[in-house]
Amino acid sequence: MRMLLVGGALVMMTSAAMTSSAVADDDDTKGAQKLAQQGRDDYWHCLAREYSRESNRGLSEQDFGRSVAGACPSERQYYRVTLLDYLTTQYPDIDAGAHLATANRAVEAAQKDIVMAFVKHRPPQK
Repeated sequence: MRMLLVGGALVMMTSAAMTSSAVADDDDTKGAQKLAQQGRDDYWHCLAREYSRESNRGLSEQDFGRSVAGACPSERQYYRVTLLDYLTTQYPDIDAGAHLATANRAVEAAQKDIVMAFVKHRPPQK
């Protein structure tokens, strides 16, 4: 009888530990996701400020694209790092190089989107 109680207690403790670990992993993932979203938002806000600069009004698409590529370096890096952390937390079995490539593509997509908005909304060239 005593062995049955000890065995039952071990099963309950193991289940509790596994549940606690799963909850902690979920909390880590949610925290990493929130930071990645904040990094994205900060980068987008910085790009929006770049978009709105008066000095950019007369630039060509190529010149504005070069300007955007060099703009917001700390926000861009923070976004890349927080997204990489989230992807690594969410998908630990995928190669880190693939996560880095995904993060880099996300940064490039943000830059491309802001350039496309710039081209679409700029006044016609005379």
